[in-house]
Amino acid sequence: MSEAYERERQNNSRLDELASKVSALRGVTIDIYDNARDQHVIDNSNEVFSTFATSLKGSAGRLTRMAQAGNKVAVLKLAGILVVIVVLLYWIGGWVFGGSGKA
Repeated sequence: MSEAYERERQNNSRLDELASKVSALRGVTIDIYDNARDQHVIDNSNEVFSTFATSLKGSAGRLTRMAQAGNKVAVLKLAGILVVIVVLLYWIGGWVFGGSGKA
């Protein structure tokens, strides 16, 4: 009878070890999935910024060519865009680095 009890205790011990290994494997699997999902988000963001940069370069090039051709409307558009960019950068810089000023 005591031999059966000892085997049952060993089985329970091994079952607990197996359960802990399965739990650890599940944690690793979840970490791998989270890392892969984060990498996909990063890749997608890089693609969006790359597309935006290409579009912005193309637009700037067209405006520059129009300004060099002496088109007054293009020169005004270019000046307006530059003013808006400077104002936005100033506003965003004050918002990010300035804080709320309340204590």
